[in-house]
Amino acid sequence: MPKNSRSGVPGNGSSKPSASRKSGPGRPAPRKNALTEKQTPWGTIAFFSVIGLVAAVAIGFAFMQTRSSADGAEIKGLVSKDEPGREHVATSVTYDANPPMGGNHDPVWQNCGVYTSPLRNENAVHSLEHGAVWITYRPDLPKDQVVKLSAKVGATAYTLLSPYPGLDAPIALSAWGKQVKVQDAGDERVDQFLRAFVRGPQTPEPGAPCTGGKATA
Repeated sequence: MPKNSRSGVPGNGSSKPSASRKSGPGRPAPRKNALTEKQTPWGTIAFFSVIGLVAAVAIGFAFMQTRSSADGAEIKGLVSKDEPGREHVATSVTYDANPPMGGNHDPVWQNCGVYTSPLRNENAVHSLEHGAVWITYRPDLPKDQVVKLSAKVGATAYTLLSPYPGLDAPIALSAWGKQVKVQDAGDERVDQFLRAFVRGPQTPEPGAPCTGGKATA
């Protein structure tokens, strides 16, 4: 009886290996199926990371502006002044406010911190341009008042403290184009002014440093 050709007997020429079993050198690798093989979308991740960073910066800046505008409007006795001059000069400058709250200034800014000797106006004004608040006081201010002001400066970035001979009030707080004068370090307007104008919306050069400049009075 002849053997069935579908019986798979060795040597029968009609039997062929299944296509799914093809392998070995010289044969193309199986195609990747985009529907079943997952790949990390690095481009998408990077895109949304940048978007998130930009959004965070924008929200922070908007909050700073809202916070500053609201607090500044509530400060009794606040003086505001347009300061168009922002040139770097190597000579002394005659300012029309005492202490100054902006204008042309020295190319080197004053480092933020507490000083026990008067500062040069031109260096301190450069710090105001960077968003600092300069707290000045009459040299005869009681020591306990000076200690309170020193503590505020020590706890608040972008602030300076120094005595200021000839000041017409016990204490003055100055930012770029903004100033308030008070009688006592415990006056609530001290904290209001710091909240409103330390790196506030009036800052001509936001992000500029208050370190790496002049470190002595």
